Amino acid sequence: MNYLLNSFECTGACVPGLEYLHQVQKLALEPAMVDVMDNLRDRIPICTWIGENIDIVNTELNLYLQACHECFYPHERHEIQIFAAPLAQSLGIDGLCNIFTNPITILIDVGRIAPEDWLSIVVHEYAHAHVGEFGHNQRFARILWHLCLGLAIELPIWDPGRESELRSWPNCKSTVDPLALWRGDSILDFRF
Repeated sequence: MNYLLNSFECTGACVPGLEYLHQVQKLALEPAMVDVMDNLRDRIPICTWIGENIDIVNTELNLYLQACHECFYPHERHEIQIFAAPLAQSLGIDGLCNIFTNPITILIDVGRIAPEDWLSIVVHEYAHAHVGEFGHNQRFARILWHLCLGLAIELPIWDPGRESELRSWPNCKSTVDPLALWRGDSILDFRF
């Protein structure tokens, strides 16, 4: 099966990659938040890499999601799903939590952060999912602190008026080229 989309032909592994992107777009707060189709140079390699590798990446993210769940008693856990997705570069964010889907959806742009910090970004977005709201208030800080304690990650310091520090807690190393992994230019090594 071939897809002709915006004047580019998608064949082979590109097809399931493109279909995956369409599915995760439906889970974002707005579909345009998951976007590589305007990137004329990279969209075929990105869709192909996704078609060949996304199951491995999502399996790893689900291990981190399960680790977060384990920090809570079963009756305290929320129904949450997690997926890797190349978020629109214009957003400048590493992940997002859509509390309006059922189950709650976490999307992580694994290309924007070093693989050894994927757990940290999952912890941050999980805290949003657990609290069930956006923002970095005291409730968010308490859940984030609890998760960091349970997962042996450096604990955040929260004081009223310092919410902006929680926006990027736990700290994650950014990659030089957020699309390199998605294009297949980086090698994944899950032995960290």
